[in-house]
Amino acid sequence: MLFAGSSNSELAQEIARNINIPLSRNTVTKFADGELKIKIEENIRGQDVFIIQSTNPPAENLLELLLFLDAAKRASAERITAVIPYYGYARQDRKDEPRVPISAKLIADLLAVSGADRVLTIDLHAEQIQGFFNIPVDHLYAVPVFIDYYNEKRIENYVVVSPDAGRVNRVRAFARRMGKDIPIAIIDKRRTGPNQSNVINVIGEVRGKNAIIYDDMIDTGGTIVDAAMALVDKGVREIFVCAVHGLFSRNAIEKIEKSPIREVAITNTLKIAREKMVDKLKILSIAHLLAEAIKRIHNNESISSLFKEVAE
Repeated sequence: MLFAGSSNSELAQEIARNINIPLSRNTVTKFADGELKIKIEENIRGQDVFIIQSTNPPAENLLELLLFLDAAKRASAERITAVIPYYGYARQDRKDEPRVPISAKLIADLLAVSGADRVLTIDLHAEQIQGFFNIPVDHLYAVPVFIDYYNEKRIENYVVVSPDAGRVNRVRAFARRMGKDIPIAIIDKRRTGPNQSNVINVIGEVRGKNAIIYDDMIDTGGTIVDAAMALVDKGVREIFVCAVHGLFSRNAIEKIEKSPIREVAITNTLKIAREKMVDKLKILSIAHLLAEAIKRIHNNESISSLFKEVAE
């Protein structure tokens, strides 16, 4: 049985169409003071339940998922899988300064305590977050979606660019999937604070080439716009950006519109507001990937071929 939270109901509906089953009925309402009220409108006793909900801000999205899991657990579902296309609160994944939380671990604990038996997610901010869970985690990558898209575009003479040193392994795997001879380059930057960084250098040969910048998310847009400006200074011809999760906080869209970036391709893990849908933005669907994973989990089949990043 598939249930849709309110964070991205369009994606849930598309997943249901790919599996060829209807979404089961539930209601999300609020009490007079604003508290969420969740109700599952169908009998789920003994059923294999999948709850689709991203946990991006506002925090009500996360709370809605926790309440949904608790409702399913108390309704005696046989197994409950939290399908989280975008796993929020993942950027604090270690204690890198005094008196800060490890929020990624806290959310993992909350999901398990609330009733999740397993988690299905796409492109965690850091792979090691899987180790924070005491329940199974199926971690998919959106790389195949981007590879299909760029193969159709037939971009010539290009280099795949990592926006910082922390993404090099993913970028190298992405480039290998695009073609064995595709070069990579690295933006050497220094982070000066949350959502703030300065580009120091570009490592790799990029002059006269087209560039595809690959990242897991776009938040304020500062990182990719700074990277694009640095690449232009180094003689890059056209710049394309692909990122799995499009948060587009603050004036991110305005920055992208004014930048030398030709196109930004993202997936539909998050719902994009209508006013942010600009000509430079291309949204690719990952519904078929999640649908296939859900079917395999339900049938107790291997899904290793789906989350393999080909990083070897």
